Amino acid sequence: MRELRFGRAGVARGQAKGLVVFLHGYGADGNDLLGLADPMAQHLPGVAYLAPDAPDRCAGGGFGYQWFPIPWLDGSTQAAAEAGLDAAETDLNGFLDRALADEGLTPDRLVLVGFSQGAMMAMHVAPRRDAEVAGIVAISGRLLRPEALASEAKVKPPVLLIHGDQDPVVPFSDMAKAGDALTAAGFPTYGHIMRGTGHGIAPDGLGVALQFIRERLGLG
Repeated sequence: MRELRFGRAGVARGQAKGLVVFLHGYGADGNDLLGLADPMAQHLPGVAYLAPDAPDRCAGGGFGYQWFPIPWLDGSTQAAAEAGLDAAETDLNGFLDRALADEGLTPDRLVLVGFSQGAMMAMHVAPRRDAEVAGIVAISGRLLRPEALASEAKVKPPVLLIHGDQDPVVPFSDMAKAGDALTAAGFPTYGHIMRGTGHGIAPDGLGVALQFIRERLGLG
């Protein structure tokens, strides 16, 4: 298991009532999403924010990191992508366990917020953990291994899917595919379409995410 470097924002360690962990997209790093902590903090009192870097340097170039290889972007094999996903799952689970212990919180006080490849990680890892997290916000992502979800899920936290209908990177149609699989497997599933938005986070999407987090953490 590899330890993930991370940034932190929000209330002081040991004082948090809730924890938001940001999972960045392919080729980015934790700082790419940690900047959301400032505007979110105004609406989420008593919350700490962590944003780890994915474990590997991005094989497709760029300054950042990847959770696992993407064959059609970096020329890797499907086997390498599957192995990378499994290794990253172990790394992320270890990170979440340590983060909760350090903050003195239980899993029901944790919300995962993932973007793109980070959303894929959030939806893959959280259902397979032993204890249920408060919720998952998956933005512009895709559900990995949907055929295995129902049989492998140990817990079924609520999931909020957010996607731009003009996304040129992760097709908008993947939102419906994820929603169908999650619903069929018994997950409380919600969705928000960012009209006219490409591969990014529009203000309306962030607003819906904030409301979901507030409700899941019981912050009003």
